Amino acid sequence: MTVEKVFPEGMKPLDNEPFTFRCHPGVACFTVCCRNVDLDLYPYDIIRLKRRLGFDSRTFLQNHTALVRGDNPHFPTVKLLLTDLNTEPACPFLTEQGCRVYDDRPTACRTYPLERAVDRSPNLRRLRDWYFLKKHPYCLGHQEPQENVLRQWIRNQRLEPYNLMNDLWAQVDSLFATNPFKGEGAGGPKQQLSFLACYNIDDFRSYAEQQHLFQRYPVDRDRRRRIARSDEELLKFAFEWLLHVLS
Repeated sequence: MTVEKVFPEGMKPLDNEPFTFRCHPGVACFTVCCRNVDLDLYPYDIIRLKRRLGFDSRTFLQNHTALVRGDNPHFPTVKLLLTDLNTEPACPFLTEQGCRVYDDRPTACRTYPLERAVDRSPNLRRLRDWYFLKKHPYCLGHQEPQENVLRQWIRNQRLEPYNLMNDLWAQVDSLFATNPFKGEGAGGPKQQLSFLACYNIDDFRSYAEQQHLFQRYPVDRDRRRRIARSDEELLKFAFEWLLHVLS
C-alpha cells in the first residue's frame, strides 16, 4: 500500500509543471542573495570549493568556515564564514562580476530557487525526493520569462553528483543525531575523528593510510585505486567506514 506524502500547508512539490526563473547580471537584484547569507556547507561542498581555490581542506576550513550548533544537537554544523564587502557581510567568493567559484558553488546556491526534500523512510526501497519552489521578495529572477521544468533544471545545474553525495552524508548525519559519541561530550575523540572523516578529507587520507584502514576494512584493489585518485571516492569510503564503526 502506498501512503501519500503529506507536506506542511502552503508547500506544494513541483512535478511536471514549469516554473519561470533566470538569474543573470542584467537582473536588478543580481548578487543580493550572496549578501547577509546564512549558508550551511556539506562535506561534498568542501571538496569542490577547496579544490577550486587550490587549498587543502584544513586551510579551507580555517579560512572560510565557522562551526555552530545547528539542527543536529550532537554534531556541529559547518557554516560559510562571511567577509565584509563594501561594509556589508557577504559571501567571500562574491565579486563585482558575480560568483568566482560558480562552477563549484555550494549545494544551496546551486539548487536555488528550488529546495530539495528527501524521504528516507526505512520502508522505501530507495530514497524519494521532492523539490519546492522558493520565492524571496527581493528576488526578481522569478519575473524573468525563461521557463524551466524540474528535470531540465537538475541537469542544467549539474545537481546529480551533489544530490548523490548529500544523500550519503544524510545517512551519516542521521547516525550522528542518535549520539553514537555517548560519554565523550562535545569535541570528544570519536566526534573529532568523525569531523575529520567528513570535512577534512586531506587529513583523513593521511589518517587512513597511517592506520591502514584500507587493509583493515574490506576494500578491493580496484576501489583502492579509485580512492587514491579521487577525493569523492575517499569521502564515500569515509561515510561507509563511519557507519560501520559507530553503529
